[in-house]
Amino acid sequence: MGSEHFDFVVIGGGSAGYAAARTAREAVNRVAIIDGSKDLGGLCILRGCMPSKTLIYSAEMLHQAQRGTLFGLNIPNAAADMSAIHARKLRMIDDFASYRQSQLQSDRFTLFRDFASFVDEETVELRTSGLRITADHFLIATGSDVNSPTIPGLADVPSWTSDDILELETRPESIIVLGGGIVATELGQFLQRIGTKVTLIQRSPAILKEASANAAHVVMQALRDEGMTLFTDTHITRISKSPGGVTVEFTVQGAPRRAEAAHLFNALGRRPSTRGLGLDAAGVELAQSGQIVVDAFQRTHNPRIYAAGDATGPYEIVHLAVMQGEVAAKHACGLPTQPVDYTTRTSVVFTDPQIAEAGLPLLEAQQQDFDLIEAEYPFDDHGRSILMEARYGYVRAWADKKTGQLIGAECVGKDAGELIHAMAVAVQLKAKVADLVKVHWYHPTLAEIWSYPLEDLLEQITESAS
Repeated sequence: MGSEHFDFVVIGGGSAGYAAARTAREAVNRVAIIDGSKDLGGLCILRGCMPSKTLIYSAEMLHQAQRGTLFGLNIPNAAADMSAIHARKLRMIDDFASYRQSQLQSDRFTLFRDFASFVDEETVELRTSGLRITADHFLIATGSDVNSPTIPGLADVPSWTSDDILELETRPESIIVLGGGIVATELGQFLQRIGTKVTLIQRSPAILKEASANAAHVVMQALRDEGMTLFTDTHITRISKSPGGVTVEFTVQGAPRRAEAAHLFNALGRRPSTRGLGLDAAGVELAQSGQIVVDAFQRTHNPRIYAAGDATGPYEIVHLAVMQGEVAAKHACGLPTQPVDYTTRTSVVFTDPQIAEAGLPLLEAQQQDFDLIEAEYPFDDHGRSILMEARYGYVRAWADKKTGQLIGAECVGKDAGELIHAMAVAVQLKAKVADLVKVHWYHPTLAEIWSYPLEDLLEQITESAS
């Protein structure tokens, strides 16, 4: 069976795992990566961010072509070619995956294509080879899996996950989407735009619980305007097979409803992928959510073991997973480091309109010791967005009136994921509203829209000081 010792061992070769391995290799020589998945690359590249955004962008181009008459264009036959869309996605993902695979397989690391399970607090055993590996420190970066909650009939009816949606080569005629989170809304809108009849069923009163209520309602309106059937504040009572595919019975505020479609899409979130790791033997504790409990430096209750990414949370965001992996590796290897600062985080939802935030969310900021002020400006009163026929949404910013410092910002609208970075930089640098107003906001650009709430905030600050 044999054994081998390393300075640092990463379990999982995704974004967090690779970032940790790369960082650890700067300080120590013996770094191993254990990954038994079918394909190397991690969730983001293979089954998450990159393939989904590739498809979403194709659907956005189709949507704009179908709206051609708004721009004086005659585009009579704009339609989705699913085989071509799928082929393009495969080309894109192959490029990204090949690059990551070459990094993981470089001679800087020892790569084990196997699954690992802890047998004690300092040893893992590989499932296939039986090799036992010890290490000065381990990092768990095993990501997350599709969640399948207990719903009557769900286990008995064939359903798709996001993995299946990303592999479609033909257009589904109709589909019921269970859930209203980021995956449900992004891929639900993709399906709607390629011509699928989409019914989305969400338990909560609004979709996208991670976003503000105002932002969620803007997206809900946009989805309905595009033809999606959207139910919120529901309770599913039964899912069953039907001659045409699947039937979902549910209530809306107590009133019985039913929906039928050819296919069912389980988009009810994800759960940390920690089963089979032997965490009890390792002395690693889990929260009630299933996430691995860590301290500010990503260290578990076993000081030899760290965790990063979706396996520990608190957010399923790639750049945060990378940051966590880097912090863990530096801390384990004795390099200077600081915990990830979540108060300056950015987030983006790639629906259309997009939702993006930077800094401390407004509800969190309101619970802090700030003299908080806020200001908002709509897209439908902004020159550039009007001429682009991008009228959904708004920008909002909030600041501390006492110090004049920008605390956070939100953008709901066209290209919000790009626009938010102006505010993300400002938040990170602890910029004052008075300085941001002096920026040369070029006219006519989408980014210029930030000048309006900033000017409003400055006026409130000035009035308070006088």
